[in-house]
Amino acid sequence: MNELKIIDVRTVLLTGPATLDPFLSVCRRRRSVALIEIETNAGVTGVGETYAGYFCPELVAGIVDFFKPILLGQNLDRIDDLWGRMYHCGNFWCRVGLGLSVLNGIEAALWDLKGRLENKPVYELLGGLKHDSLPAYATGGPSNYPLDTLAAKLDLYLSLGFKGVKLGVGSFSTAQRHQTSNDPNEAADFEAAKLEFVRRKVGADIELMLDGHMGNSPSATWSLAAAQAVMKAVEPYKLLFFEEPLHYTDVRGYAELCKTTPVSIAGGECLTGTCEWRVFVDGDCFDIGQPDASFTGGIGQVISVAGMLARRGRKIATHSWGAGASCLQNIHAAFACQNTLVVEVPPAFGPLHSEMMGDSFQMVDGRLLPPRNPGLGIVLTPELKNRFPFVPGSGEFNSVPGKIMEEVLHPS
Repeated sequence: MNELKIIDVRTVLLTGPATLDPFLSVCRRRRSVALIEIETNAGVTGVGETYAGYFCPELVAGIVDFFKPILLGQNLDRIDDLWGRMYHCGNFWCRVGLGLSVLNGIEAALWDLKGRLENKPVYELLGGLKHDSLPAYATGGPSNYPLDTLAAKLDLYLSLGFKGVKLGVGSFSTAQRHQTSNDPNEAADFEAAKLEFVRRKVGADIELMLDGHMGNSPSATWSLAAAQAVMKAVEPYKLLFFEEPLHYTDVRGYAELCKTTPVSIAGGECLTGTCEWRVFVDGDCFDIGQPDASFTGGIGQVISVAGMLARRGRKIATHSWGAGASCLQNIHAAFACQNTLVVEVPPAFGPLHSEMMGDSFQMVDGRLLPPRNPGLGIVLTPELKNRFPFVPGSGEFNSVPGKIMEEVLHPS
C-alpha cells in the first residue's frame, strides 16, 4: 500500500439541544458544535472538536482552511511536529485565544486518527493510563431557585449516579434570571445559607463545588474582599473546590486569595496555551487547574499544563462543556495525567453528546472508566450530521446590548 498521507481536512458544524437537563435548559436551550475531520488515503478519518464552536462557530472553518495546506500530504509520525508547524505559522495571532483553540480541534483529530490506525485509545499514545478510574461530577450550571427547585435538581444528578455536584453562585429563576450580589457580606451570607441547605439535602459524602463564573458579567464580578468573605463563609461545608471566584484575568487577586483561604481555588477554563497558563501557575493562582482538551490548545498542551501544575504540587480537574467529542478529549487527557483530581461531566446530556460518545463513555458508581475504543472513540455518522444541521447565529454569548439571548429570554 502507498505511504499513509492526509488527503483532506474539513470543518463540520452542527446545532442541536444543549442538554436534556431541565434545570440547565431554562438558560441554555441549544448548542453549536465545530468538529474537524481529517481524512487519509487509507480510508480512515479522525475527528476532533474545538470548544470555540460553542461560541463562534462561523469563525472556525476559515482558520481550519488556513492550516489545511500544512497537513495535506503529511503522515502521522510526529503529531507534535505538525502542531508546531501550525502554531509557528500563526505565531502572531495563534499563541493564545481563538486560533489556538481551533488548532486544539485539529490536533485532537490527528490523535484520534493515529489511535484508530494503531488500534489504541489516545491515552495510550500520550504516555499510558495513569488511573484505573476517575471520579466525575455533574456540572450543574446555575443554582435554580426557589429551594425546592434546587432540591429537585440535586435529586436528578444523584439519580444519574453522580457522587459530586457543582453549582453556580447566586440564584437563577425564570422570573428574575441570574441574581448575584457584589456586596461581601450579602454574598457570603447567601452562599453559606445555600450550602447549609445543600449539605442537609445530600449529606456529607457527596462532593460539592461552587462556580463563581466571575468574568461572565460586566457588572456582577466580585472584588478580592468579596471573594475572601465568601471563602470564609463556605469553609465549614467542605467544598472540593471553589471555581473562578474572581475575574478570569485577575492574576494578583487569585494569588492573594490562594494564600488567605484553606478552600481550594480552581480556575483556568478559558486560558489557552502554556505561555498564558505559566503566568497563573508560576503565581500559584490555582490550587486546581482546569484545562480543557478542546480549548486549551491541544491534548498535548493539557498534558504540559498538568505537568506544570504537578511540579508545584497542584492538581487538575478538566473542564468540559463542549459536545461529545470534547467530553471524550477531556476524558482521555484526564486519564493520561497523574495529577487529575476529578472530571467534569455534563449531566443528562443530549444527543450531540450521547450519540458521539456511544459506549466510549462509561460511568459506574460515580466514577469514569477509561475508554477502550481506538482513538478518542468518537462516533460521527452521516445520519447525525443530517439530523442536526447548523443554525447560523447559534453560538452562545453573554447578553449585552446588541447581543441579547432572545431564545432564552423568550423561549418557544
